[in-house]
Amino acid sequence: MQSKFLKGMLDFVSDKVQDESRQGEAFAPFTHDPNQYKKHFYIESYGCQMNFADSEIVASILNKEGFGATRNVDEADLIFINTCSIREKAEQTVRKRLTEFRKLKEQKKGMLVGVLGCMAERLKAKFLEEERLVDIVVGPDAYRSLPALVNDAEEGQKAVNVLLSRDETYADIAPVRLDSNGVTAFVSIMRGCNNMCSFCVVPFTRGRERSRDAASIVAECRDLFAKGYKEVTLLGQNVDSYYFVDEQNDETITFGKLLEKVAMISPLLRVRFSTSHPKDITDEVLHTMAKYENICNYIHLPVQSGSTRILQLMNRTYTREWYKKKVATIRQIIPDCGISSDVIAGFCTETEEDHQDTLSIMEYSRYDMSYMFFYSERPGTLAQKRYTDDIPADIKKKRLNEIVNLQNRLSLESNQKDIGKTFKVLIEGNSKRSEADWMGRNSQNKVIVFAKENHPLQKGDYVNVTVTDCTQATLLGKITQ
Repeated sequence: MQSKFLKGMLDFVSDKVQDESRQGEAFAPFTHDPNQYKKHFYIESYGCQMNFADSEIVASILNKEGFGATRNVDEADLIFINTCSIREKAEQTVRKRLTEFRKLKEQKKGMLVGVLGCMAERLKAKFLEEERLVDIVVGPDAYRSLPALVNDAEEGQKAVNVLLSRDETYADIAPVRLDSNGVTAFVSIMRGCNNMCSFCVVPFTRGRERSRDAASIVAECRDLFAKGYKEVTLLGQNVDSYYFVDEQNDETITFGKLLEKVAMISPLLRVRFSTSHPKDITDEVLHTMAKYENICNYIHLPVQSGSTRILQLMNRTYTREWYKKKVATIRQIIPDCGISSDVIAGFCTETEEDHQDTLSIMEYSRYDMSYMFFYSERPGTLAQKRYTDDIPADIKKKRLNEIVNLQNRLSLESNQKDIGKTFKVLIEGNSKRSEADWMGRNSQNKVIVFAKENHPLQKGDYVNVTVTDCTQATLLGKITQ
């Protein structure tokens, strides 16, 4: 049975599904020495990048308890799904997968199945008591308790821990890089979210915002570079609100200062980050990006809607004009910055005029790519409590289709403008379509595929590539001497 992977936030619609970036890889863990461990675990991760980073923390905790990771679900003693609750379809997919695992469990005595992450936090003991799909339920802040919960489950006891924490950051746990390409890695810098966007479950499933010790972040990034990694992506629900007080050195560290500290590890270490909230990204961050060549010129800046009225209902705390000014500031300070976004079609009470505002702000921002959804009401959110999900499904789908078509055009136009330009590309591995080609990304996070020819290059090398052609999702190029 093969591992399954849902890209991004699961039910998004984007032509970037053809992208050759690492997000398209199956996230199947493994151990280099299968005989090192007597027991094995298998884990599948769904949803955002933070879930994938959390799975690496879980792997580290289980390794210390004598469990090795495996790609083969049939040889696993423990099976975990790290879940996402952002979309209804995401939860439906997980339930289907759990049903498949339950059948497998019936064939293998002693096998345990567990649910991790946001869906575990939202549904809690329902999995155990009502549906009897799993043996273990663990929320995002309770992974340290996994060894004890596994013991409880083995003894037939109820194994649930979904307590949220105000201080857990897992700063002292060295993640086990699962199925890594050895070139790029995620580094979690904070957890939780204080923004109460009315459509979002994250504050309820991941708790309040707290920032990780800056020294531990820099140390992890330095260790990754020493091990041969050439790129780190700093992760958080809202990285721009990172704030840590280093009392020992009497220093207050903002996200801009943290970016600088990581960039200064080495000019050969690329630095990316995700995700930014438009209200929090500062000029300090933008000027820091402009100052350091190894901080990538790419910002994911979710707009969600182009209508000020809808943004207010979403509790996004900015207006249409304010967002446009932020985009203009980014373009002014970092002229070649790549910008991507999240867009929701059919939010409560959305009119055709609101929808047209969304299309026009996409035109203004000229996004390189977007993650696009139609609104899916989530239980427990402010929108579910306050508003009626009153836009018919056919209207939602029609508007989403128009958003997707526009983004497809914007993506193609963006890529066409790069034809003839030369970019510094970090080689991440072979192209998925041909081992005769390399694939990598430029600073703007665009994937470039180019022929290896006879150049003595390898994964992790930097190379100059001139773009000769493009598709809607990928740049095609040739190595420049």
